[in-house]
Amino acid sequence: MSADQRKLPLRAAALPLTTLLFIVTGLALRAGPLASQAHKVWLAGLCLTGLPVVWRTFRGIVAGRFAADVVAMLAVITAVVLDQPLPGLVVVLMQTGGEALERYAAGRASEAVRELEAAAPRVAHRILPERLEDTSAEAVGVGDRLLVRPGEMVPCDGIVESGSSHVDASRLTGEPIPIRAEAGVRLMSGSLNQESPIVLEVTSTARESQYARIVQLVREASATKSPLLRMADRYAIWFTPLTLVVCASAWLISHDSVRVLAVLVVATPCPLILAAPVAMVGGINQAARHNVVVRHGEALERLGSVTTAVFDKTGTLTVGHPSVSAVKRFGAFDEKAILRLAASVELGSGHPLARPVVTAAEEAGLPLGQAHQVLEQAGQGVSGIVDGHRVAVGALSYLIRQQPGLAVNLPEADGVGLRAWVVIDGVLAGAIDYADRLRPDLHIMLDRLAALGINRTMLLTGDHVAHADRVARQLGIAEIRADLLPGDKLAVVERLERQGERVVMLGDGTNDAPALRRATVGVALAAHGGGISAEAADAVILADDPTRLADAIQISRRTLGIARQSVWAGLGLTSIAMVAAAFGHIPPTLGALLQEVIDVAVILNALRASGPGRTTSVASGIAAENLFGGEVPQSELQPDPGIQISDVSFTGHSGR
Repeated sequence: MSADQRKLPLRAAALPLTTLLFIVTGLALRAGPLASQAHKVWLAGLCLTGLPVVWRTFRGIVAGRFAADVVAMLAVITAVVLDQPLPGLVVVLMQTGGEALERYAAGRASEAVRELEAAAPRVAHRILPERLEDTSAEAVGVGDRLLVRPGEMVPCDGIVESGSSHVDASRLTGEPIPIRAEAGVRLMSGSLNQESPIVLEVTSTARESQYARIVQLVREASATKSPLLRMADRYAIWFTPLTLVVCASAWLISHDSVRVLAVLVVATPCPLILAAPVAMVGGINQAARHNVVVRHGEALERLGSVTTAVFDKTGTLTVGHPSVSAVKRFGAFDEKAILRLAASVELGSGHPLARPVVTAAEEAGLPLGQAHQVLEQAGQGVSGIVDGHRVAVGALSYLIRQQPGLAVNLPEADGVGLRAWVVIDGVLAGAIDYADRLRPDLHIMLDRLAALGINRTMLLTGDHVAHADRVARQLGIAEIRADLLPGDKLAVVERLERQGERVVMLGDGTNDAPALRRATVGVALAAHGGGISAEAADAVILADDPTRLADAIQISRRTLGIARQSVWAGLGLTSIAMVAAAFGHIPPTLGALLQEVIDVAVILNALRASGPGRTTSVASGIAAENLFGGEVPQSELQPDPGIQISDVSFTGHSGR
């Protein structure tokens, strides 16, 4: 949090604290030998603290904002004119205290754009005829040739000219499978080179590249997301005119200006000013106990009104990284032996597909052997000797170069896309298939969302249509949009909102940031990636559990119910007090005290939002479908220590 952001709560609290100080000082003087000075202190305090309230409200009226603060402004002015400072100070205290509470509930503003810009690629290595020049990414022009080293981000969109590596584009596409970067392959700025140096020919400058477009999209989404009218102001649209009618009636009946002040004091909409923020703070705290950080009260209020849920796929509904889904045998070695030997040579490899093999073997309880004479060709494969067996794992082209006769009698293709082949002692022994798994309990979450009135669900992903369709069918998600770039996701969300839908979007990657920012409520799953998506979102799920979204919506709706109940109860009591004041039964000072009693009752009721309520699943007995086929009881949805055979794989990729 920046220094300016830390100062905001202090500035917001300064005025109510000053007002309280004047009230307490006057009371202390009144109880002592300087009782005659109490009135002067209160009047000075009212003029000092009431002026900012009157000025802010007046400027709002000029700007066309008819807010709940109008009655408070009139009460302050009338208190000064009639020389009744104590009731006026109480009104200022309630008004400014409510504003401070709202500011506290609002929390800090999002820094999504600044975070994005700070993470942008800054340096490029430009290849000149006789040397390599380090320059800023902004200085690179179309047609320049760049060297991108391992561990560096691609600074500009371009086409690979030479070299071979794997590039992680998950920040942009959301997909966990690295791109095979070789001659002719297009890469986007913001992608991360993983293994080997590559030479890139620039096709777009840094300002026009994909990463810069994401920054601009987030900025535009922030600007076009309309602010929500405060709950207090929505009720004030009818309550403020009602108050003015009662004041006019009191004057016509009695021609007593003190009665008018009494009506204004008891009518000061403290239930409006206080009830909603107190309930919202309670709801935000309750959500935090469920590991959901809601950034501000407006986001919590919006969350309670959503009608459509939109989900990213990879990393949100799936675990977000490739894992071993199947081990297949083609010869004498069984599946466990193939996995154990392959994991033994992969143990020292830095390739992104090596770790899942080692993890699968460890989870299966297979003891890894000591690998000797390990040789790795970056991005192609690895070989070594384990327990006297020469083992090679990798792309088919790599294995064929090592064993030319290997191309004979290969098993027929079975539709699996991402596969590492395993050769043992010169013979093709088997294959290891990779897939991304669905998270557990997603069916329960979708059932809970349906019970909360969210019947339209949509899957947005940068992955291929076939993969998206398979996941959507297993979860019962009705609509899918696949092969999407960040701008495409943003366009889908905007179209839904133009159709009158109120959209909650759940995502986890940089590619989701623009759509998260534009949605009615953007919710980021921070445990998988966080960063930019978390900064762009209105709420962040800290646990690696997307099902917390249903908890957050349920908490939001309960909070809104308590807030509305508090507002209506407070306004009802205030209306009765207004009528009594109009007939002269309640003087201004007593009216201020009576309003305090009403405020306390309203606050106590609003504080119920801090309680646990009910956030239990509405479908706790429903079985969820495993990504690998069939249905499993909820008690069996924990990770299986063994190897699972998958009927789902990634087409369009082969080998390492």
